[in-house]
Amino acid sequence: MTPLYEPQAFIDGRWIDAADGRRFAINDPADGSHVADVADCGADDADAAIAAASAALPGWRARTAADRAQLLHRWHALIIDNIDALAELLTREMGKPLAEAAGEIRYGASFIQWFAEEARRSYGETIPSPWPSARIVTTRQPVGVVAAITPWNFPVAMVTRKAAPALAAGCTMVLKPAEDTPLSSLALAELAHRAGIPAGVFNVVPTARAALVGDRLLDSADVRKISFTGSTETGRKLLARAAATVKRASMELGGNAPFIVFDDADLEAAVEGAIASKYRNAGQTCVCANRFLVQHGIHDRFVARLIERTRELKVGPGTAPDTAIGPLINQRAIEKVEALLGASVDAGAQIALGGARHVRGELFFEPTVVTDVTAAMPLWSDEIFGPVASILRFDTEAEAVALANATPFGLAAYFYTADLGRAWRVGEALEFGMVGINEGMLSTEVAPFGGLKQSGYGREGSSHGLNEYLDIKYMLMGGLAPKGDVA
Repeated sequence: MTPLYEPQAFIDGRWIDAADGRRFAINDPADGSHVADVADCGADDADAAIAAASAALPGWRARTAADRAQLLHRWHALIIDNIDALAELLTREMGKPLAEAAGEIRYGASFIQWFAEEARRSYGETIPSPWPSARIVTTRQPVGVVAAITPWNFPVAMVTRKAAPALAAGCTMVLKPAEDTPLSSLALAELAHRAGIPAGVFNVVPTARAALVGDRLLDSADVRKISFTGSTETGRKLLARAAATVKRASMELGGNAPFIVFDDADLEAAVEGAIASKYRNAGQTCVCANRFLVQHGIHDRFVARLIERTRELKVGPGTAPDTAIGPLINQRAIEKVEALLGASVDAGAQIALGGARHVRGELFFEPTVVTDVTAAMPLWSDEIFGPVASILRFDTEAEAVALANATPFGLAAYFYTADLGRAWRVGEALEFGMVGINEGMLSTEVAPFGGLKQSGYGREGSSHGLNEYLDIKYMLMGGLAPKGDVA
């Protein structure tokens, strides 16, 4: 059977080695075992990918929306047909449990299906003209060549959320996947090729020299848009660099999601939502609950039940069938969790459960619950990106909203209440781009995904996601006044 990927770059429809022959290793975070050695692309390879995308652009944007949609539907079907192999590959390179990995494949594929259908709906408009001899129309046209830079925590879904709308709109793409997880992206490229997507339309440039390749993508005048998911610090640098060529940009940056539980909440629903939101992917998601705010009257019962449910979570390699929490991605990640937890405990926080590396291995961390957290502690102000639930007690609705909003980030927020009036008040008062009300998970291809404040701008998913890759062109059609009677 043809392998799902080659350990090379995918440029202009071909598998090629890095121009300078360099390679880098991908290891399984669960046990450190070697998975593959991949082409370590540099500036010349980035230039080749940009040139391929530029050459493919005229032909791809000239195709009808229906034609592009048909190819995207084929891509979607191939991903679903290969879901088991893709899930195993994803688990080996980044560690999440197989069931979660398969869920990510389905979620990622849903964007390709959605935007295949949205491709037919990039409508223009007619505008009433102020002049009797002219008409005003607008059309939407593809931005051009797009550069995408994606993170390691969702190595399939973060790619398809960008590639699907870009390709549906008629753009071509150069993708730089995360250094830790390039294999899933290469597998997507292979399946796109099998689906019949033309050479040069979707190019993948794996690299351990992120700045070198990233700078080339940002400096190129041929690249007209950058789409990035990652830290706010890195996003600022990319925006500054992109400004020189006035690129359009979509930025999905850091988060610090509050999870508020009011006294009138359904306790079991709130706890289950907390488990799903906090511990999915070992807490390594940009929208996972980072700060738990629990009202005084329900606090003790919520904490006790959360500890019970958290204790049930099985820690282990993602390939084990009963695993709920896999390893963190690398040593830097687990050291960050330890540092945030240690500094907060030194400041007075109490570890109610867990709090240390797990006996499973070097990159495994115990599912942890921390109480007596205050807004002055690092666990409160910093994005944890690990399986640590930090809990703060509050008294009033106004206090909860103020604490939740006291962050420079505004990606996702969650709260539980049985009061319809409170649902509207708090939902509108929270300064976040996405709010889950009595729900702990909110991602779907049909809704706009994105943040406010320093969590970025632009939206992925929904009809708004297609517009991120389209320019509006206004055309004034004059000379329409009658020139006299026609015999």
